[in-house]
Amino acid sequence: THWTAFYIILVLLGIVGNTTVIGVILDSVFKDPSGVRNSDIILMNMALSNLLVSVLRNVLLVISDLALEVRSWMGLDGCHILMGVWVWLRSVNVWSTLFLSAFHFQTLRRVAPSPGTVHGPRRPPKTLLISLGLIWFLNLIYAIPAHIYSTKGNNNSTETLMLVSSTTRPLLGCVWNFPSSYNGLAYATTSMVIHEILPIILMAITNLGSLYTLYTHGRTRNPAHMTQDAPVIKRIPAERRAAKVILALIVLFIGSWGTSIISINYFNYNRGLSAGFLLVIARFANTIFIAISPIVLALGHRRLRALLLHVLSCLLFKKQSK
Repeated sequence: THWTAFYIILVLLGIVGNTTVIGVILDSVFKDPSGVRNSDIILMNMALSNLLVSVLRNVLLVISDLALEVRSWMGLDGCHILMGVWVWLRSVNVWSTLFLSAFHFQTLRRVAPSPGTVHGPRRPPKTLLISLGLIWFLNLIYAIPAHIYSTKGNNNSTETLMLVSSTTRPLLGCVWNFPSSYNGLAYATTSMVIHEILPIILMAITNLGSLYTLYTHGRTRNPAHMTQDAPVIKRIPAERRAAKVILALIVLFIGSWGTSIISINYFNYNRGLSAGFLLVIARFANTIFIAISPIVLALGHRRLRALLLHVLSCLLFKKQSK
């Protein structure tokens, strides 16, 4: 159907786009280690989580949509692994996006830039790498129940519980298998609060703080205010451009995930005639951020923008030469 074709386009766009983001940043790391910014490392971490979700979850949804039979090689162990991995990667994706928002808000509010902020540190600070490592490790611990309480259903299995962090329907025969419906709803509710609602609220707070900083900067552009004690954003125009890109990313994330949360929790707590349609909406909402975020990044990232313009110019030249 046309919906399947649209979903395949989104998945391919997410894979190609996030792979490009990772490749461009890695290329800059190898060519000019002294010019790598902390924000580039955080962007690469977010793109990596996006890419893994696309490859290990969304591609399997596409395979299932195309009616390709892959259930035969899926045993109980395979379902345990996949359900745990899906929850792990989606949770990492949420917290990595929040980390990007919080990091840039702190950058905008910082009074004195740390050494290397302008010229770029020679290597990412240990605290940054440790923080990113903790995001992956702690969310792996959180995903352990998803690894344990999942099983392989039969052809007639239907999903009775949805998690925003997991797939939006039975996939490859894998379904949730909590000891009781109460345990399942408790885990789903905890997941919703800790890994969906709380991060989105924090993103909204950091975004409002960033908007306020940009607003106050716009009202105090007098050179007399450009002192050494002024916020970083008043002395580095690139930070202001980066702030706008990150704000666009977070607004996109909040919109897509907010839609997904509303849809899936309607399914969990208030089944109705619209439940099936809302799950379709949730599925697309989960994918839109992964597909569109590399394009948003390309508009504000110098190296990504240069690559995008180069590709477009090559395509235009080939079209004109025919």
